[in-house]
Amino acid sequence: MADDHYWHDVLVSLRRIIRATDLQSKRVLKISGLTIPQVMILRAIETLGDVTVRCISDDVSLSQATVTTILNRLEDRKLIERVRSQSDRRVINARLTAKGRETLKSSPALLHEQFIERFSALDDWEKTQMLSSLQRIASMMDAETMDAAPLLDIDPVSAVDE
Repeated sequence: MADDHYWHDVLVSLRRIIRATDLQSKRVLKISGLTIPQVMILRAIETLGDVTVRCISDDVSLSQATVTTILNRLEDRKLIERVRSQSDRRVINARLTAKGRETLKSSPALLHEQFIERFSALDDWEKTQMLSSLQRIASMMDAETMDAAPLLDIDPVSAVDE
């Protein structure tokens, strides 16, 4: 079969991606003490200001339940606080604490940031081709409906947050 080496090469490339994300996850955890989803959520709060779980969930593409669990852990570590909205007292927002801001400053750049820069430099046809191929692979691996942020992370520690 002439096609035999293609599936092998695809699987090797996928393994390299998984390995790169695993190493990055371990690096981020070692330097900042945070998982990548935790960093993502802290950055979302920093960018959006006082913000609801729903807004964070939409921003980082994680379920509201996952975001709530991560927020609980961040609150336990005094990195965020929950405050009532001034305009609607029924609404609870997440807010960075001073400790959260300091911790975020010390966290390293994430692997996806370099990817975004390089991906943005591609021609539109190449971006479309890559997206289509990756969506097809996700479908072939029955992974198209999994809760996943648009950031590269497979750290087993983050599974505790999900």
